[in-house]
Amino acid sequence: MDSTTTFSWAEADFCVSATADGAQQRLVELATIVYDRVCRTNFLAPGFCLVNLGAELSSQAFRRFMFALERQMKHLHRERLGRDLILMSAARFDQQVTTKPHRDGGPDECFLMLGYEPSSIRADLLMSDYSRCAHDMGLTPREYLEKHNPMFAAGLRILKDYTTQVTCFCNLSFQILLINNSIAEFSEVAPRWQGVLHTATIVNPEESFRRVVNSLMVASVPIGTEEPISSKEQDEFVHTNLVRRSGYDKPNLEDDA
Repeated sequence: MDSTTTFSWAEADFCVSATADGAQQRLVELATIVYDRVCRTNFLAPGFCLVNLGAELSSQAFRRFMFALERQMKHLHRERLGRDLILMSAARFDQQVTTKPHRDGGPDECFLMLGYEPSSIRADLLMSDYSRCAHDMGLTPREYLEKHNPMFAAGLRILKDYTTQVTCFCNLSFQILLINNSIAEFSEVAPRWQGVLHTATIVNPEESFRRVVNSLMVASVPIGTEEPISSKEQDEFVHTNLVRRSGYDKPNLEDDA
């Protein structure tokens, strides 16, 4: 991307096609591509990446692949920065609510792995580079959110020129969207992850169907930090059929057992 002429990214900068066939070399290559695009400490990469795995996959195999990709990114993080990656949360939910640009809370340096399963529910996704916008305005990311909250129209307008549509998102495929969810201050002396905000517009919400999102939050921490999500909880996340429907007042579907 030519940063002197535009703040949005081309599809080739953030869209990747891959397979979940278990081949280690391909997993290593994919993890490297994803890490370079997502775990940025400056503004030369998007801060997000969409991995399309196609439609021929089971839900459990998909979730296993998410963990395999996270573990490979952990190896890279240790090699490059001498720090660790740990899972902060793991959840499955039916997401059919339109959102405004936001980050999902969490530590100052973290990223999200959102695993979308095929669905008849369509959505448009946008990524807003609020960290770069803040830097251009002489603010820290935290100061920016306090002064220019994108939940309000004025704050939303400021982000317009820093926003990219995830044009390769497809509701009919298994996809992993990785989002740098950080709020760390930019520093050339002690580089830290620079986050982006994400937005989802649900095109055709429907109570009798679902749009399953498998969500992992991953944090950058000193090596030796205890992981909050146990191996047992990770295994349960892979094998469960339960889908959280908090706030929907919608009955469980037949396979939610």
